[in-house]
Amino acid sequence: MKMIFNISRYKQCCQLVLIVIMLITASCNSNKKRAKDYLNIAEEALKENNFEVAKSNIDSIKILFPKSFDEIKAGFDLMQRVRKAENIRNIAYIDSMIDVTILKLREQRGNFDFVRDENYQEFGNYIPKLTPSSATLEQNTLRSGVSEKGILYLESVLSGINLNHNKIKASIPDGSYAESFAVTADGLNYKIKTLNKTYEIVRFFGNDENGVAEFIYTFEDSPITINFIGRRSYSKTLSRNEKRAIAQSYELSNSILEFENLKFEKGKSEALLRYLEKDNNTADN
Repeated sequence: MKMIFNISRYKQCCQLVLIVIMLITASCNSNKKRAKDYLNIAEEALKENNFEVAKSNIDSIKILFPKSFDEIKAGFDLMQRVRKAENIRNIAYIDSMIDVTILKLREQRGNFDFVRDENYQEFGNYIPKLTPSSATLEQNTLRSGVSEKGILYLESVLSGINLNHNKIKASIPDGSYAESFAVTADGLNYKIKTLNKTYEIVRFFGNDENGVAEFIYTFEDSPITINFIGRRSYSKTLSRNEKRAIAQSYELSNSILEFENLKFEKGKSEALLRYLEKDNNTADN
């Protein structure tokens, strides 16, 4: 009787084991099928250049089905193809943007004279034709320029006024204003004394101008007062030409910086594409 009971129990255990094995097998097959479904969706997304959907589905395979090794490997190979196609698309888009920016730069540069002293300067500057440097020394004015690399600068010029100024402030009638940072004396800031006059020229380069040029660009159609701030303050209203010249400098600076950034982004995409192609060739060998 005891033997019959043991045999019966043994059969039950075997049946349970078989059921578990069948469930595990079914689960594995189900997971494998689901993983392949994700892979197929990623393939279709790649064909439609929907790169984000493709990458998302490939990443999901590793997360949801960590034991689907064949599908994970296939997903890795597919991801390389996605990245390659994405970079080819990016390069084509950037090239089209570069062409547009070049046309814009060509038009904008027509408003400027390019000035460079080959003995002292590695890069030159674009000076607005509306406010040439040679015509502004005898005026109290705010002039502008753009370096060859796209960095905008403002220069405050005082003729016959001794302020020792190191800041400027632009304001409009409603009280809105922008104010530069104080600059220290360097090779681009001058105080010149002659027998009859004192001249002060202070350059606010890059971050030092602190948004004053953008403020003038934004409110070009409004009356704008410039305060030259030093031991005391002196103010004047910018003329239409002074405002337009600074606005032109602001636009040119943005276009050059945009052009340089596009070239940088294209270089990154080209470098990644070369890496992917090299990696693919290595895998094939």
